[in-house]
Amino acid sequence: MIVSQTPKACKDKWQTPVEIFRALDAEFGFGLDAAADFANALCRRYLTEEDDALNCEWHTRGAIFCNPPYSNITPWVSKAAEQCAVQKQTIVMLLPSDTSTGWFRMGLESVDEVRVITGGRLSFISAATGVCGKNGNSKGSLLFIWRPFIKNRCQFTTVDKSDLIRIGTEAVREVAA
Repeated sequence: MIVSQTPKACKDKWQTPVEIFRALDAEFGFGLDAAADFANALCRRYLTEEDDALNCEWHTRGAIFCNPPYSNITPWVSKAAEQCAVQKQTIVMLLPSDTSTGWFRMGLESVDEVRVITGGRLSFISAATGVCGKNGNSKGSLLFIWRPFIKNRCQFTTVDKSDLIRIGTEAVREVAA
């Protein structure tokens, strides 16, 4: 059994790889990072633990990105479904690929799309060290996508990790140019 070396205070604060976020941002146009802090926020507007994202409105211009704390995903899936319906905004949530969980089954009742990231595991950026994990995540990843003006289809699609990295890298280059 492999025991995590991540300090407890940092376990739920891993940052999404920037190239992955940029690829998704190019598609969805994010205006809010719903589960972040100053050190790992990927949008100008973000909600911190102090903002209590599970008990406030997620209103913004643009879509909403959420890489929730993996220690307790269920309330985040519930909140995203509620906010999509109330705020009429697209929400994209990056999650571990684990179909055996209650939150996964609950999400299937409200999402428009489940997009499985294929071609390898994502390597998140450690809040403790600021360095990208060497061996990738302990599980694969997927996206729950809620779209407000589409009846819940719950379609399953895939996207290759290398395509996301390529698109995200190109998006970063375009911004820098």
